[in-house]
Amino acid sequence: MSEYGLPQIVTEKVPGPKSRELLKRRDEAIPGALCGNTYPICIKRGDGAILEDLDGNRFLDWIGGVGVLNIGYSNQEVIEAVKEQSDKYFHTFFNVVVHEGYVKLAEKFNKLMPVRGEDKKTYFANSGAEADENAIKVAKAYTKRSHIICFSGAFHGRTNLTMALTAKKSYAIGMGPFPEGIYRADYPYMYRAPKGLEEGEAIQYYIDRLKKVINEETRPEDVAAVLMEPVQGEGGFIPAPIEYVKALRRFCDEHGILLIADEVQCGNCRTGKYFASEYWAEAGVAPDIIATAKSMGAGIPISAITASKEIMDAVIPGTIGGTYCGNPLAAQAALKTLEIMTRDDYAGKAAHIGEILMKEYGKMKEKYPVIGDVRGIGAMIGMEFVKDKESKEPYPEFVNGMIQTALQKGLLLENAGSAGNVIRFLAPLCITDEQLEMGLKIYEESILETMKKLNIKN
Repeated sequence: MSEYGLPQIVTEKVPGPKSRELLKRRDEAIPGALCGNTYPICIKRGDGAILEDLDGNRFLDWIGGVGVLNIGYSNQEVIEAVKEQSDKYFHTFFNVVVHEGYVKLAEKFNKLMPVRGEDKKTYFANSGAEADENAIKVAKAYTKRSHIICFSGAFHGRTNLTMALTAKKSYAIGMGPFPEGIYRADYPYMYRAPKGLEEGEAIQYYIDRLKKVINEETRPEDVAAVLMEPVQGEGGFIPAPIEYVKALRRFCDEHGILLIADEVQCGNCRTGKYFASEYWAEAGVAPDIIATAKSMGAGIPISAITASKEIMDAVIPGTIGGTYCGNPLAAQAALKTLEIMTRDDYAGKAAHIGEILMKEYGKMKEKYPVIGDVRGIGAMIGMEFVKDKESKEPYPEFVNGMIQTALQKGLLLENAGSAGNVIRFLAPLCITDEQLEMGLKIYEESILETMKKLNIKN
């Protein structure tokens, strides 16, 4: 358990004076694009699911480094593993000098990753965007095709290619032109499916939309891969229905198209499985390639791309790799993180957290008119706020107000969704039941106070 226990605000208001001083220095030294005011938090130390700022305020973190801190802040075992490696060497360029950590980590991922194929191969990059971009390189090399299908609501990164793949163009203002050959289908967003459709009809609607894009905007024989998040992150914490994935898998197989699962955010035990694609594999529709990152290294940058030997060995030498990819320190952090998550059943922790959240969130949904939907898998859960449950008009103003209210009470929340009207849950999976209970108390208080500020009657 965290030595900090529960959140506590000791200054009259957040930020306190020491944090304000650092924020002032930040604004003078750092590009304005990186100096937002939503979170005036300056960290002194973190432990478990709690961070302490420079003024001694303690916050319960339900953002978790945007999905990076599944095993929490400053895990001592990871610290020791990285220290031990740093005594030996910091870096090798793997293409020139092989280090065992890279090989050992690849061997473990080859056993762990739920992709198609008996024999698998893995290589490493530094970030989620790099993982997605490299997964596409692999797919193009194997299929000898150039087109990619992605989805509405998708977020895949901020490189030139991944900005093109990302649906929300506020992440790409003024950054074009972008690569050609990228086509976007409608993600199966069941809460916002056309009115009157039953679940099966809604799934068929989204499959028909996908086929329309592939058949009218490109050709199946030109498509290398479909890139999909098993649970959309920035798009609003939307799980892909398994029946949709089954139909998608059949279509891909009929046309020789690879299926890539972007598990940058939903991987590493977040959804109640080590990888969300395990749910797909159990249904007989495993992806061909998985890209993952975020919590893989407990905060040290590392990402992975895994596929069958047949697919991986189609890649032409020189087209993948990079100076820092699979860095020895990052590899040791990832190895220790994998050991901890497996040994301590972090997937089980996520399932336990999810059960509590879905129960309590469900009660809130029944009580408050601003909550339109609650959804997710494991401990990756989103609550969607609307102005009216019938019209489902997004209510981003409510979410923004609620985030600021909760922050002053010691709870860190973040929005999601194309309209910014979803609050995501990404707390470290080492959060205690007592901390979770306190977080839910602050969360509900913040809903009520925001309703009052906006003159919304319950």
